[in-house]
Amino acid sequence: MGAVDLHARASAGFEAKLEETSRLLIRAAAEFTPVTQASSLGAEDVVITHLINRLELGIPVFVLDTGMLHPQTLELLRQTQATSKTPVTVYHPVNESVVQFVAREGQEAMYRSVELRKACCHIRKVEPLERALRGQRAWITGLRREQSNARAEVPLIDTSDEAQTGRAKLNPLANWTWGDVWHYIQQNQVAYNPLHDEFYPSIGCAPCTRAIALGEDFRAGRWWWEDEAAKECGLHVKGDSSPLATNLPKEGVAA
Repeated sequence: MGAVDLHARASAGFEAKLEETSRLLIRAAAEFTPVTQASSLGAEDVVITHLINRLELGIPVFVLDTGMLHPQTLELLRQTQATSKTPVTVYHPVNESVVQFVAREGQEAMYRSVELRKACCHIRKVEPLERALRGQRAWITGLRREQSNARAEVPLIDTSDEAQTGRAKLNPLANWTWGDVWHYIQQNQVAYNPLHDEFYPSIGCAPCTRAIALGEDFRAGRWWWEDEAAKECGLHVKGDSSPLATNLPKEGVAA
């Protein structure tokens, strides 16, 4: 049984949520330009990209290819670039930074400490994201309140870091349930990552993502060897000393 069969269950207010999301995306294209969508090619992000194309908004999309993505994710990226009406740009980490880090710490440094894992995330995600967001007034993410306790207060429009970063974060699916996401995918025949059919609800880099078991938390498969409180890559964390940390997406940028 695939992810669509397992999860596609629209909530009672789905149509109102879809209208709310569409209005926010239309507003983003009109009032927040330049604006871009950060996509990790997860289920939430493919829904947003589909809506951007469906509404003909022309909002560009970017993907962070960390160099450690699953083959299934890379194949979906190729499909998305080939079929999307709006441009899909790929950002890569600085190769020399990756080479030096791996030479110094090894390929499996992320398992040795939270600090090393976050250092890897910074090189492969945070720094490329800074380049992707340069000059943008706003960016669009797939964050939902239901995803985790840390995201329970996610607003549709987040301007809390605008004074510091110069940009707002737009979360058009903030009110959607997981069932809503899959209902939209089913109704509109949206292409999605086949890893979702293998019980990967949240998909990031291959070494840092595993399938989850029945009853496990939505994000239990991300950095599963760490304490729950540490489970962010630096893209969406508040209160970090880095000027990037308040401004970057949760796997759902490969995050």
